Amino acid sequence: MPRPQAEPETARPTMNLPPIARVRRRFDQPEVADVAAEVTRAIRSSQLATRVIPGGRVAITAGSRGIAGISAILRAAVDAVRSLGFRPFLVAAMGSHGGGTTAGQLAMLAEFGVTEEAMGCPIRGEMETVVVGTNSFGLPIHFDQNAFDADGIILINRIKPHTSFTGRYESGLLKMLTIGLGKQQGAYQVHKLGLPGLKTMLPEVGKYLLKRTPVALGIAILENASEHTARIVGVEPEEILDVEPRLLDESRELMGRLPFEQLDVLVVGELGKNYSGTGLDPNVIGRQRVETMPDLPRPVITRLAVLDLSAETRGNALGIGLADLTTDRLVGAIDPVPMRVNSMTTNFLTRARVPLSLPTDREVLAASLDTCWRTSPDEGRLAIVPNTLELTTLWVTRALEPDVRAHQELELETDFLEIPFDESGNLRQEDLFPESVRGRRAAEDSTA
Repeated sequence: MPRPQAEPETARPTMNLPPIARVRRRFDQPEVADVAAEVTRAIRSSQLATRVIPGGRVAITAGSRGIAGISAILRAAVDAVRSLGFRPFLVAAMGSHGGGTTAGQLAMLAEFGVTEEAMGCPIRGEMETVVVGTNSFGLPIHFDQNAFDADGIILINRIKPHTSFTGRYESGLLKMLTIGLGKQQGAYQVHKLGLPGLKTMLPEVGKYLLKRTPVALGIAILENASEHTARIVGVEPEEILDVEPRLLDESRELMGRLPFEQLDVLVVGELGKNYSGTGLDPNVIGRQRVETMPDLPRPVITRLAVLDLSAETRGNALGIGLADLTTDRLVGAIDPVPMRVNSMTTNFLTRARVPLSLPTDREVLAASLDTCWRTSPDEGRLAIVPNTLELTTLWVTRALEPDVRAHQELELETDFLEIPFDESGNLRQEDLFPESVRGRRAAEDSTA
C-alpha cells in the first residue's frame, strides 16, 4: 500500500527584525607603547646570558594563539637573543593544532607573519618528540625533540584564563611547556584523563619539565580588554610556578567580557582558533559544554548563533558545538580533519557537534529571535559581536538600551538602525565592525 504524501511545510511569514544601535565600551587599562622594546628589555635584563653556553642554540616557542603583535614580539626576541651572542631559532609549539602536522603548524605560523624570512632565523616544526619520563598516572611525558636538544629554551606565551577549567595554572607558560612543546602526543597525554587529569597534569608535568629540560626564561604576555599588550613580564624558570598564578589573576581582571549578564540572543560573526582555543571563548559566552561539567553561571544566553568561520582557523570549527544555530555556508566550510584531530586530542567531543543550520544570516537571526522565549522580536535582548575576542564594539537591540545607559563603561554611538544585509540575506559584518579582524582582512583584500 503506498505511503501517504507528507503535507508541505507552511512557510512562516517573513519576520520584521528589530533595529540595532552601535555601542562602544571604553576601558581605562594599561597598554605597552613599544612592545618590541619591552621584549628586548625583558630578555637583556634576565639571567639568560648566565644560563646558556656562549654561542649556544636557543629555542624560542611560537604558538598558535592569536596573540596581538606576535610577529613583532617573536622578531624582537630573536634579535635580543642574537645580540647576546646566541643562535636563536623558533620552534612551533602548538600541541595538536594545524592538524598535528609539520606543514599545518608552519602554515599557521605563516598566517601570523611568522616566517623564516620575517623572523631572520630558522623555524623548526617537526613533530618528533623525546619521552623524558612518566607522569603519576603512568603515561609518557613527550617533549619536542628540537627544543630538548637546544642549549636553552625561551617560553613565550600569553597568560589568560583557560577555556575549559579554572585552576592556579591555566593558559600560560606552563601550558606552553607541557602541551605546546608536547606536540600532538604530549597534548594527548595531558588531556587523556579529561578535566580532572588536566588540572592535575598541567602543574605536575610542568614542574617536572622545568627540572629536566633546558628552560632558560619565560616571557609572559598580558593583554587588555582591547586585545592590546598590557604587560610584558620576564620570568626566570625557578620563579614560573610562583609568578604565573599572580599573572593569571591580573589577566582575569583585564580580559574583555560581555557587559550583560543575560541575553536572549547572541550573534557571533566569526568562530575561529585565532580568537580562542575553543573557537568561542567559554569565559565570554558562559557555555563550556564539557562532559560532566556545568556551564559557567554568567552570562546566561538563551540562543547563541554563529555565522562564519574565520579564514585563519583553516576549516577547524572546534567550538561550533557551543552554538544553537549556524549557517549552511559555515557547515560547508568545515574541514573535518583538523577539527577531528583537535577534538580527539583534547577528549572534549561535545564542542565539535554541529548545530542546526539555515541558508542565510537573516534566517538565522529570525530563528534565534523566534525561539528565544519572547512573545515578540522587539522584546528580544539581542547583541551582535564580531567574535569572542574583540568586544569593545557591539550592536544591540532597543530592549538592551536601559542596560547600556546604566553601565558606566558603555556608550550608544548611533541611533537604532535597520540590520544591514546584502542581497543574499547575509549580514554585512565588515560594515558593522570595520576595525575587527574580519574588517581589516576585507580592507586588505580590497586593496591587494
